[in-house]
Amino acid sequence: MSDIVRADGRSIDQLREITIERGWSAHAEGSALISFGGTKVLCTASFTNGVPRWLTGKGKGWVTAEYAMLPRATNSRNDRESVKGRIGGRTHEISRLIGRALRAVVDTKALGENTIVIDCDVLQADGGTRTAAITGAYVALADAIEWGRDRKFIGKNSTPLIDTVAAVSVGIIDGEPMLDLAYVEDVRAETDMNVVVTGRGLFVEVQGTAEGAPFDKRELDALLELGVNGCDTLKGLQLAALETSS
Repeated sequence: MSDIVRADGRSIDQLREITIERGWSAHAEGSALISFGGTKVLCTASFTNGVPRWLTGKGKGWVTAEYAMLPRATNSRNDRESVKGRIGGRTHEISRLIGRALRAVVDTKALGENTIVIDCDVLQADGGTRTAAITGAYVALADAIEWGRDRKFIGKNSTPLIDTVAAVSVGIIDGEPMLDLAYVEDVRAETDMNVVVTGRGLFVEVQGTAEGAPFDKRELDALLELGVNGCDTLKGLQLAALETSS
């Protein structure tokens, strides 16, 4: 790896400081406050015994997600989308991404006819809000599932979670692939990519765009390797958080 030192002192293959505060909400069946450096996202999981009408009687559960940013999560205030009267395209996109990422590691039959809704609210944004949301949402989801099991909504021996899932951003800056971009890096990246990876190292989603010059396969491979390694580290942090008392 390069010996380049980034603006915040990290090496190119180093994550920002990651913290996961499990059980942050006193009311939600599962919750986690996750920080990727200056990015902070509150993830709450709400468990309901029952499923949407279109799933009733099929013996399957449902997991979905909603994403939002507080008005002053960024440098300047943004109006709430509820006040505007419409949800923005970016919000829809990220909500769907989080839902897909979580469903990739859920056995809906083992979940039974139960619904879990994950709300990911960005309290403070400094790049990588969607990847932080996915990583924290997994912890909240795991706790909500155990809440349902304790109350016999889920079978004692059922295994709804079949793997872990985490996500991280990668990008190319000044020709150098880098892991976990803060905002000051993200805005000047020549290539910007989000990588969603299961605990087994399988890809759920790869979102990559050449913001400047197109990138070649060698650079793509380097970015994917950074993303896989970063998600493996995040998996360890998720499991460690779930082993602590909430």
